[in-house]
Amino acid sequence: MSDRLKEMCKSLRLAYVADIYEKVPFENPTQYLETLFQQEFQLRDTAKGERLIKKARFINDKELDHFQWGSQVKFPPQINRESLEGLKFIDRKENVILTGSPGTGKTHIATGLGRKACRQGYDVRFYRVADLVDQLEKAWSEGKLQSFRNRFKKVGLIILDEMGYIPFSKNGAELLFQLVTDWYEQKSLIITSNLEFSQWNRIFVDARLTAALVDRVIHHAHVLSFTGDSYRVTHALSNYPS
Repeated sequence: MSDRLKEMCKSLRLAYVADIYEKVPFENPTQYLETLFQQEFQLRDTAKGERLIKKARFINDKELDHFQWGSQVKFPPQINRESLEGLKFIDRKENVILTGSPGTGKTHIATGLGRKACRQGYDVRFYRVADLVDQLEKAWSEGKLQSFRNRFKKVGLIILDEMGYIPFSKNGAELLFQLVTDWYEQKSLIITSNLEFSQWNRIFVDARLTAALVDRVIHHAHVLSFTGDSYRVTHALSNYPS
């Protein structure tokens, strides 16, 4: 491709045409242009998805295709695996709560759903809950809490991982409650926890605040229960010499 054509592609913001135009089969002018532009759009969508994945800050690269689904995952009546992976709950601003013992795949599923959502154009954020509370307390102490809360205006899905592993201070619990209240019926949440809802008072020091938080979280939620042994422990034992 000539420098002149490259400049024209740049002006038209055709980021990939220069790289692919020779690889597109030619049957007729209309077919050629349709195929060329279709591939341009596909490559744009792929690049956007990768940018969103990077922006989400997942802690691993787990994908839904790598998860071994089985009877250990108990679905509620109103949702199944197909509808969950279809991500329609995001458009409906519904929540997905994954509860069960450590090592049973909750974070894997949450991450896989989040990465798929990014590839479909959703703006996603992933947080370990303890890290999020630390950031909230830091923003509050520096007088930047509102600026921190504003970061989520365009976010469609927020993943809160490991709710319940570390108890919060009273201030931290109240700040997290404020944030969840901001998101109520405005965002979709995926929450993983090793605690049942009745045990959340272990991490939130105020019983009334705990009840109010749980009420908001479960109002539009699909609760999946994970049972069985830890995959990590089972896998480690299977590789241990007898």
